[in-house]
Amino acid sequence: MAKPSVGERFRYWFDNWMSKGTVAIMLLLGLATLAFVTILGVVSWIVLKALPDNLSPDPGDDPIDMIWLSLMRTLDPGTMGGDQGWWFRILMLLVTIGGLVIVASLIGIVSGAFDGKIEELRKGRSSVIENDHSVILGWNRKIFTVIAELATANESRGRAAIVILADKSKVEMEDEIRAAVGATGRTSVICRTGDPKRPADLALVSPGTARSVIVLAPDGADDPDAEVLKCTLALSNSPDLMRAGLHIVAELQHAASLELARLVTGGNVKWVLSPDLIGRIIVQSCRGQSGLSTIYQELLDFDGVELYSTEQPSLVGQSFLQAQLAFADSVAVGIVRHGGGPVLNPPADTVLGHGDQLIVLAEDDSTIKLAVPGRPGACEVELLPRAAPDPEHFIVLGSSEALPSMLHELDTYVVAGSTIQIVTQQPVPDLPACHNLTVTVTQADHSLGTVLAGLGIAAHHQIIVLAEGRFIDPRRADDRTLFTLLQLHGLSEDGARPRIVSEMLDDENRALAVVAEVDDFVVSGRFVALALAQIAENARIAEVFEELFSATGNGISLRDAADYVPPGRSSDFYSVLAVAARRGETAIGYRVAAHARDPERRYGIVLNPLKTDRIDFAPGDACIVLARD
Repeated sequence: MAKPSVGERFRYWFDNWMSKGTVAIMLLLGLATLAFVTILGVVSWIVLKALPDNLSPDPGDDPIDMIWLSLMRTLDPGTMGGDQGWWFRILMLLVTIGGLVIVASLIGIVSGAFDGKIEELRKGRSSVIENDHSVILGWNRKIFTVIAELATANESRGRAAIVILADKSKVEMEDEIRAAVGATGRTSVICRTGDPKRPADLALVSPGTARSVIVLAPDGADDPDAEVLKCTLALSNSPDLMRAGLHIVAELQHAASLELARLVTGGNVKWVLSPDLIGRIIVQSCRGQSGLSTIYQELLDFDGVELYSTEQPSLVGQSFLQAQLAFADSVAVGIVRHGGGPVLNPPADTVLGHGDQLIVLAEDDSTIKLAVPGRPGACEVELLPRAAPDPEHFIVLGSSEALPSMLHELDTYVVAGSTIQIVTQQPVPDLPACHNLTVTVTQADHSLGTVLAGLGIAAHHQIIVLAEGRFIDPRRADDRTLFTLLQLHGLSEDGARPRIVSEMLDDENRALAVVAEVDDFVVSGRFVALALAQIAENARIAEVFEELFSATGNGISLRDAADYVPPGRSSDFYSVLAVAARRGETAIGYRVAAHARDPERRYGIVLNPLKTDRIDFAPGDACIVLARD
């Protein structure tokens, strides 16, 4: 092998030096400038010393003066305007030309370094220095709802921050958030680019000082659950990132992943199984009267009433009913026993003990205040036993991962002899064995009027329309859902109309479907995002939601108002609470049937009414209660 030449060695050294960055380049330029002005200064001093006095100015006895003069002319070419003598002018012109090259190079280096630093900052690779902030790992369509809800929750905190880490351009994330969410008040939204599965990238968002961490399943991933699981493992298994008590909420798409996720992460993570949650909400909505999905949305979001826990020592020794009557503008819906978990809708005579907390429905935690206990009016309503249910018949149009959860929940609710027919062109997931439901699957395009007309719509009690966003583009899935709803609306004009509950992926499409007169809409992505945000802010609320959405727990029902207040009689909500307690229920609000189609009035839903206000129920109005079916 030939020995490298001096030129090759110099080029190799030069390449290595230049690769060290801006500071090294500026240092090399400074040394080159020093060598340049020194050589030209000394040469100029020698030349001018040798020339006669009448041909050039006196260079002086010290060459350092000429070197200094050359340096000044290098940095400021304008200083040569008063030079005399052509030899001196020519030498100084050379110095000035060299200075122009040096200064231009310096400006280029500084400008390039500045632009590079700006570009690096725009890439979102700098560390976040925040405390008590919310961290979101990953990116999907739900993130905009999560950000909006967390910003609403932070309104009472003052300055707050939401930090996002995703494998996406920082600028692109900021633009999309600005367009979809808009202003976030006093909450700062900080985006960082990185892989949430890498501990080095996780360190950028300071999870160890965060209030909570939300892990989202990435859109478009072949196995989103694997991505979420890797992310939570990277976070929980890193002592440098994980601190004791760090609250993590993560989203999963498949039930098979849940057991493994709980096994490998222990109790550090609260898991939200999206299809299971949506399936339960859809079932609850089709089981109750119209408007149940609106009630769930109001309970899940931070705009309006929310669930809080509060300790009221002055109520120790009193019954749960007495505790309910002690609030004028809040509703007690359950108890958290000291050292135990939450219990919704406990018996009215349950006595509160020391350390017990009440689960309260209120506008804000600052509004939870005791008042003068209310006095219910005399109850004149006869408490008749509810009629035994008859077999029910359902049609499901479409297919999704929520189907197994839906069938499991429905099978628990209905009596033997009930049926459900699934109509879809898409693959159907593995369905659970049912005891009370007879399940049939028909492969057909449910958006066609001829197919719907042949299903015998009038003979069924409920129709459930599922969004098939798992199989086709989400926007096209909502288009197909809208078309199906319009077809159903046309068929129902000619005969009996069953209740219709529809799933949608985009909340904006709900307004377009109003003409179809659907009884309930379940915007799946929004509900999951709301649940993630709620659990991130209050870990204990997950247990409350688990019971609310379970067929075996206390759920929300809409019951005829005439069962609580005699027709034609005015009443306050204290009296409604007392009658509901006698029925083993907890009243939390009411629904005005006349406003059922009015979004400006929340579709007639009134939760946590002021108990002293008089209420005049009309036929068709309903009381909203917590009850065990």
